[in-house]
Amino acid sequence: MQQAITSRTGASRLVAGAIVAGVLGVSALVGRRNAPEPGHPGIQRWYRRLDKPGFTPPDKVFGAVWPVLETGMAVGGYRLLRTPASPERNTAVALWLGTSAMIGGWTELFFRKRDLTSSSVAAAAMMGSSAGYVAAAARVDRPAALAGVPLTGWLVFATVLAESVRRRNR
Repeated sequence: MQQAITSRTGASRLVAGAIVAGVLGVSALVGRRNAPEPGHPGIQRWYRRLDKPGFTPPDKVFGAVWPVLETGMAVGGYRLLRTPASPERNTAVALWLGTSAMIGGWTELFFRKRDLTSSSVAAAAMMGSSAGYVAAAARVDRPAALAGVPLTGWLVFATVLAESVRRRNR
């Protein structure tokens, strides 16, 4: 069975593509479920009432940035899955999966549960996981690592923003 999934050249294009599509699909579903938009008026009202710092980007920026960042991570994940299995590759893939899962988890904590403290901690954990992904991926496939750099940079900003929102809304 393992031979069907991976070989000396890594996962097949089909398997790697299916894994990446699944990760992106779950992330999109969770993100949409928790988005502060007209389809979720309670979440939207709550988010608008928060005291946010002046450096908070307009809502449209978030909607434009996340698909680009997640696409970069998807490309990186795909490239890693296509490389031969090794402890280094497996670490990078695990960090890719963990970071992807935390993105959805953060939206659940922040928007759905309105837990500003836990979401601030989760933002810092995502930042660390993403930075770990970039470092681990660099040992396996430099383009995969570079594809994660924009997300890591954004998560540094997002962590500062989440902590500022938490402090302003105790």
